Amino acid sequence: MSTGYQIDDQFATHFITATIVDWIDLFSRKVYRDIIIDSLNYCAREKQLVIYGYVIMTNHIHIIVRSNNGKLSDTLRDMKKFTAKQILATIKREPESRREWLLDKFAHNAQIRDRNAE
Repeated sequence: MSTGYQIDDQFATHFITATIVDWIDLFSRKVYRDIIIDSLNYCAREKQLVIYGYVIMTNHIHIIVRSNNGKLSDTLRDMKKFTAKQILATIKREPESRREWLLDKFAHNAQIRDRNAE
């Protein structure tokens, strides 16, 4: 059972905050911010996500959004899953002084989260 915020009205406008686990400063690097922006643009173009505004902080993002197709939860879930995979791939591929530390932190958090446990 989820203990997080539940979106009841899939057509309503919502203020959403998404954080990096352990409040890791990831978006201080442009390459990771660009992944977020590309994902938001894709969802606006292809998933009928209406974006009223967003701000990308070093370790979290705020977005004000609504869905024209009534699938806001699905869209946000898919966007977060896609961007997480892109960020991990970028950490592995691009020069990153914190590579091992970041990958260890993310792997540890994935292991301890109930929703990711099998």
